[in-house]
Amino acid sequence: MKTFVIVNRPDEQSENLAQYLKEELSKKLEWNEDKPELCFTIGGDGTFIYAVQKYCDQLSDVSFIGIHSGTLGFFTDYLNTEIDDLITDVFNKEGTIVESQLLEVTIDQNEKVYALNEMRVENSSRTQILDIYINDEKLETYRGTGICVCTQLGSTAYNRSVQGAIIQEGLPVIQIAEIAGIHHREFQSLGSPIVLKEDSIVRLVSDNYDGALLCTDSNSRKLDGKAEVVCQLSRRSVRMMRYRRVSYLERLKSLF
Repeated sequence: MKTFVIVNRPDEQSENLAQYLKEELSKKLEWNEDKPELCFTIGGDGTFIYAVQKYCDQLSDVSFIGIHSGTLGFFTDYLNTEIDDLITDVFNKEGTIVESQLLEVTIDQNEKVYALNEMRVENSSRTQILDIYINDEKLETYRGTGICVCTQLGSTAYNRSVQGAIIQEGLPVIQIAEIAGIHHREFQSLGSPIVLKEDSIVRLVSDNYDGALLCTDSNSRKLDGKAEVVCQLSRRSVRMMRYRRVSYLERLKSLF
């Protein structure tokens, strides 16, 4: 018997859906919060990302299914009105697993964190100066508010708001985009997003990270006193269980 868990947004509608889903799924599946094989998320993309972070150390054993009851549901396959369709599909279909690599972020060579969408180095208190290296070759010295490095999945998230390119599903790449870069006759940087192949390693080096934040999806931490942030695609992947086919363009159109 497969094990399952439900992670839901803490609003009345999502709570009620979670209770109903738990009761119905428990007829054939076993509830297990510690070692789930299936993780159902009820909410929006933020809830989905929260669930992935919660089970980040078990990603090889758990698959995620999203139900949309929030404001944005790019990662979800079912609407809140389709909960019975989901239950029928879980009980009667095999499902297909689609995997997507996480972004691995290493701070000063000793601390690792992971992101589904993106990592950002941001400094709102002063101009952040960064030496940017790709595979140990220096690209530029950047000056501005910060840098966003995203996965394919994350290309439609924060990256899109800083004029980064949207990357089609299935492409194992990462993208670098500037956040309010400084461009005048004294200082220039690339000024355009750059898409890198899957084995690329991005290194951000600074003599002074004071005031800067490292943001990984919805989490953040101070970088004061740090010297280097390294980003690359991880061996860890999020497994999304698909019982129905929703085209990438349909998902994309849901954003606007």
